[in-house]
Amino acid sequence: METLRLLAAFGIVCLAAYLIGGTFKRFRLPTITGYLFAGALAGGFVLDLLPSSAAEQLRFVDEISLAVIAFVAGSELYLDELRPRLRSILSTATGIIVVAFMLLVGAIYVLTGFVSFTQDLPDAARFATALLGAAVLLALSPPSTIAVIREVRARGVFTRTVLGVTVVMDVAIIVLFAVMTSVASPLIGDNTLDASFVLLLLLDLAAAVGLGLAVGKILQTILGAPLHGLVKIASVLAVGFGVYELADWVKVWSTDAFGFEIYIEPLLISLIGGFFVTNFTRYRDEFDDLLHQIGPVVYVAFFTITGLALKLDLLLAVLPVALVLFVVRAAGIRGGSWLGGTVAGEPARFRKISWMAFITQAGIALGLAREVAVQFPTLGDAFATLIISVVVVNEVIGPLFLKAGLRRAGESHEPGATPGARARGVLVLGVEGQTIALARALQAGGWEVVVADVDETQVERLAAADVDERHVATLDDTALAQLIDDRTQAVVAVLGDDAANLRALRYAFEEHGISRLVVRPAGRDHLAEFEELGAFVVDPTSAMVALFEQVVTAPQSVSLLMHRDPNRVVAQITVANRDVAGVAVRQLRLPPDVLLLELVRDGSSVVVSGHTTLRTGDDVVLIADPDTVEEVRMRLGG
Repeated sequence: METLRLLAAFGIVCLAAYLIGGTFKRFRLPTITGYLFAGALAGGFVLDLLPSSAAEQLRFVDEISLAVIAFVAGSELYLDELRPRLRSILSTATGIIVVAFMLLVGAIYVLTGFVSFTQDLPDAARFATALLGAAVLLALSPPSTIAVIREVRARGVFTRTVLGVTVVMDVAIIVLFAVMTSVASPLIGDNTLDASFVLLLLLDLAAAVGLGLAVGKILQTILGAPLHGLVKIASVLAVGFGVYELADWVKVWSTDAFGFEIYIEPLLISLIGGFFVTNFTRYRDEFDDLLHQIGPVVYVAFFTITGLALKLDLLLAVLPVALVLFVVRAAGIRGGSWLGGTVAGEPARFRKISWMAFITQAGIALGLAREVAVQFPTLGDAFATLIISVVVVNEVIGPLFLKAGLRRAGESHEPGATPGARARGVLVLGVEGQTIALARALQAGGWEVVVADVDETQVERLAAADVDERHVATLDDTALAQLIDDRTQAVVAVLGDDAANLRALRYAFEEHGISRLVVRPAGRDHLAEFEELGAFVVDPTSAMVALFEQVVTAPQSVSLLMHRDPNRVVAQITVANRDVAGVAVRQLRLPPDVLLLELVRDGSSVVVSGHTTLRTGDDVVLIADPDTVEEVRMRLGG
């Protein structure tokens, strides 16, 4: 009963944490920081809404949350997406691990001589603390990184490499943590390392791999069973909890049966399980969708309970040490990413800024810190508080560095981004009420629009502060060269002079290779030439008839085209990302709400199926949520 009462009180605190996280988001601060803040506020050092033992009594919530976080990390390790950039990803990740790990071990070992809870420990235990701390502080944050990339609509080679390194790093760090835990255990326990330790470590890792594959098969069975969605969610959570219970049982059983401890890292087991489902089963999309449903609740619960365990008096005391470790970690990441990028042959401009993308920390790091506190009572919550203080600094500052790095790489496509970002541009020829409205609609969708006309009076009469309107004396090649640049992807011509419309469209096609041409002809004299050029001819009379017919026969499609359905839009995306060339549609791992309508290749329509392979230059037409469209544009665009 006591546990149920505590769980009910914790649920109320989590609801408050969710609201506080939303408030933090409105101030452009990470929501995770809000959850930590709420947990610390509810703890014994401030409001005392929950007892100091709450974190320990609710350990099972911790374990379920950590398993789900590891499932997410494993699901992000999708080989088909990582393979094209694998050399750069592995080289950069290796450089960061080697350089940053050595710097952090040295710094933490020196600092343990000044921190109250470690200064009296023997040298071996201080060294073990340095190994554990360095391993935890190397963890990154795929969820936070993905969130920032989506927020700034980043896409490109640099962005794909950053995301790949972030995911691979978390996999490597969980393995490294398992190794460091095995190394630290005898050092903190005043035991010695001998040859049997290596065999025991290999046994631990082999057992983790075997059990991880078994967990993957169990998850595959659950996802393939004809069960209700809520039952599947409950089953996945039960599997995650079972992984931790099994690890604890194996530890106790091996000690009793063999006289030595076999510790199988449950995070590694869960990660391998998620990796197996994503890469070797047909339930990748369903698993990803299920994790997206579980994720928000799990993150609120986990970070709130982590905040509960924070010792605020100690947090303030170790803050100077945390800031030192923040600087050392950033320096190690900078040196390691530069070294790895050099070995991989990355461009110099990327090597200089890549470190900015790897500062952010969150879930895995906090989970590992909590694991150390549980496994090594000598260090306990004091160690977790020190590490969490560094993680919080990285979690608040890291996204700012990542945004700056994406902007400097020229791959940010957010509204108001720096000049390095390349936006989609469209030129509209003809200033009138409809074209001004068209410009505003396109601008709302992220396009940069220029509206131009040879009629100066018309330009002045319809001048609008929110639209870039320009007057050109004549529509010759010189004037068009000033209106069209390498960002222009479409030209719309609605001038009253069809000869001028044709001249402008022909120049855009022949001189700049722009194939997305639209014209509203003033007459019928040049129709054949417009069609020969490949322009889309919009005849007002026939267009209205077709529109009315569509309203009668398929009203929902008209709602989409006329933006009356705010939840779905129709979009056409040109494939420019070379990494997806030759990849089948079913391997793209597109969000589940995306419906592919058509693929246009070399001017011909191709019926899309899961086995259709993409090529650069293909135009993909799809229906999806507006935010999802941007996510797909990031994945397919160049």
